[in-house]
Amino acid sequence: MSSLQALYHNGTVLTMDDHLPIASAVVTDGERILAVGEEAALRAALKPDAEEVDLNGRTMIPAFIDPHGHFPDPGFIQLFRVDLAPPPRGDCLDIQTALKRLAKRAAATPKGEWVMGVLFDNTAVAEKRMPTRAELDGVSIEHHVWVIHASGHNGAANSVVLNMLGVCKETPDPAGGRFGRDLQTGEPNGLIEGLSAMGVMSDTDFLIDRERFWPGFNACRDEYLSQGVTYAQNAWSTRKMLEHFNSLAEGEDPGIDILLLPIGELEPDLSTGPEALQWRNNRYFTLGPRKLFTDGAFQLQTAYLSEPYYKPFNPDSPYGMTYTEREELFNQVRKLHRMGLQIHCHCNGDAGTDNLLDAIEAALEDFPRQDHRHTVIHGQVLREDQMARMARLGVSVSFFTAHIHYWGDRHHDTFLGPDRAARISPAASAERHGVRFTIHNDASVTPTRPLHLIQCAVNRRTASGRTLGEEERISVRSALKAHTIDAAWQVFQEEERGSISAGKLADFAVLSRNPLEHPGNLDACSVVQTIRRGNSVFEDAGI
Repeated sequence: MSSLQALYHNGTVLTMDDHLPIASAVVTDGERILAVGEEAALRAALKPDAEEVDLNGRTMIPAFIDPHGHFPDPGFIQLFRVDLAPPPRGDCLDIQTALKRLAKRAAATPKGEWVMGVLFDNTAVAEKRMPTRAELDGVSIEHHVWVIHASGHNGAANSVVLNMLGVCKETPDPAGGRFGRDLQTGEPNGLIEGLSAMGVMSDTDFLIDRERFWPGFNACRDEYLSQGVTYAQNAWSTRKMLEHFNSLAEGEDPGIDILLLPIGELEPDLSTGPEALQWRNNRYFTLGPRKLFTDGAFQLQTAYLSEPYYKPFNPDSPYGMTYTEREELFNQVRKLHRMGLQIHCHCNGDAGTDNLLDAIEAALEDFPRQDHRHTVIHGQVLREDQMARMARLGVSVSFFTAHIHYWGDRHHDTFLGPDRAARISPAASAERHGVRFTIHNDASVTPTRPLHLIQCAVNRRTASGRTLGEEERISVRSALKAHTIDAAWQVFQEEERGSISAGKLADFAVLSRNPLEHPGNLDACSVVQTIRRGNSVFEDAGI
């Protein structure tokens, strides 16, 4: 189809283009959109050999754009790791279940190699804790056993891993991290918390070589396409990960487009000097913003808050913790901003966001720059004064709206309490303040499911069915835009994708029904076809 004109008709086209919000037909020419409008007018200008695609009364929208995620990590989980996810995502209810699954993998793994469990959540299992060093030693002392938390911000290791790292009773905690210790003996208990303490074991490409990278890539690509996503994101690109992507053969189409966010600390060496990355600039993989961190995760109470946690796990740190000291954050932001680069910064807590906004404001005072689009990633508990400040500074935000479903009840009961929990992912407040925003799943923390994510933003229902912060609900159209045109805008791609407009890439998702007509039950809507660059790349065989 991609070499011919094609007419898509007999359906509803939600363009996400404010100049023509709804159309009845679209014409594509190769991988680009040629025209959008009324079917009769488009037919009049159609070439005789054009292909016709009957939408059969379904709804076409722009393909979804992932505003923040870790492609292809979900593929690595499918193929190479042990899934320990609890409900509502999985069925790992307790530590014993996790240990049995790890032991089964260890029995099938050569001695001396790694057994890695993922998606474990201490707040959702019966014991309300991470596995201990002793329990993981019970799985195996002939393998490196490593269990990483669903948030990606801590993990538990057996003695083999701790010995490899040289972690012992006398090992000091690194800045922005800590090693768990037995309260009686002071010996390491296996817990490793914070990115600085986990080191390379926190990277999504941990244990992934070139031989494993591409099978994981392909598995993840197929999952994303089945959900209507044609533009994915790797939001923590190590140099090794960049080199894996850079190994794509010249001229080869990988089947999906990717935005890569190199780790901010890699600059300026990544861009200049003798060690600069020799990036091929192929048409499918694009280098984007640089990624920074200010704090941790709510599930571990390491997100950095201005007010204490509702029910603190650790009385010694009731506000959480900062991953990056203010002076270092200011230096990183100033450096990247002065280089003309865009910044995406992980800020879960409002105190972490305060630090970032202070750093951005200082950088703008030193080096004024229009339309920088620096972005707060997650922004779970943004305050009203922060929204106003972000609007003034030109700062955007991408909300981790899936938290409402997966952890909303625990935000309400444990992490934040009823009042602050009602404001997690406050998209309506952002809209009111004129702060442009997107919504994301942060895959693999939660699975890439755009329609479910939109359901979370529109209806704000937790896994138990509780409505969390009704006043922060947004319209279906706003949620769709947050995952399409606004997601494109947030990374300077709005001229290329994100809406069904003439000249843009012919990337579409065809939905089983019109989501605008079913706002209360968006989960019943599904992707029945995905078109990328004019080619059909997914069709639901059951439709």
